[in-house]
Amino acid sequence: MSNYFNINGMNLYYEIKGDLNSNKVVAFFNGVMASTSSWEYVIPVFEKLGFKIILHDFKGQLRSDKPEGPYTFVEHASEAKALFDYLKIEKIHLIGTSYGSEVAMRFSLMYPSFVETLSIIDGVSELDEVLEGFINNWEYLLDLNDGEKFFLGMAPIIYGNRYYKENKQLLKERAAKFKKVDPSYFKGQRILYETFKNDVNMTEEIVKIKTPTLVIVGEDDLLKRVKFSEIIANTIPNTEYFVIPNCGHVAIFESPEELQTLLAGFIIKYL
Repeated sequence: MSNYFNINGMNLYYEIKGDLNSNKVVAFFNGVMASTSSWEYVIPVFEKLGFKIILHDFKGQLRSDKPEGPYTFVEHASEAKALFDYLKIEKIHLIGTSYGSEVAMRFSLMYPSFVETLSIIDGVSELDEVLEGFINNWEYLLDLNDGEKFFLGMAPIIYGNRYYKENKQLLKERAAKFKKVDPSYFKGQRILYETFKNDVNMTEEIVKIKTPTLVIVGEDDLLKRVKFSEIIANTIPNTEYFVIPNCGHVAIFESPEELQTLLAGFIIKYL
């Protein structure tokens, strides 16, 4: 089931999958370039386990409205909570990747009693010069006004070498699809990049997260390198930490089987 949720005159796109009557709820927060469909290789295990599955696009992302920004992670979190309240969700297991994992940490700080478990995939809680440089370069690519060149320019940074080597044709096809993306997508991307740079520094705050937490990172993640996940795992109490071998930044595409095992195995312990 897919629909739009209106909050303050803005429409957020959302989907509900799995067992619609289940009281076991898992919610997924997208990476910055992604949409709800990006989770298609990860959610099957939760469908088999009888979860209700909630997905949505943040404002600025593909199917949601793109008001002027920059935004804040607090805004993203409060809008997601409003959606969950609208859907009469009482508690969630929260999974986020990249940008979504950073919003998930902020969400967990804001609504600690609402989050039963927190899973962070390829996330950071602070910037360094290299990471900021990559984001700045994506903004330069946006200035080309060419979706295909944008994709080809950012792909070597976000995909690991194994996946890149084994999926050259698939990546070419994805790049060609980006040629046809509506220009509003790139407007939203620029706003979200600025939001990330302005709002991601929260290492000193995440020590307050008491929710059982799983931290996962791809061994070959060039964008949000392993050191950032180590910082998160060493800062949030009650954390389990795993590195996926031969995997870059987009673990949800590159290593979905391993992710299903790690995420489901972790969450089941807290049912």
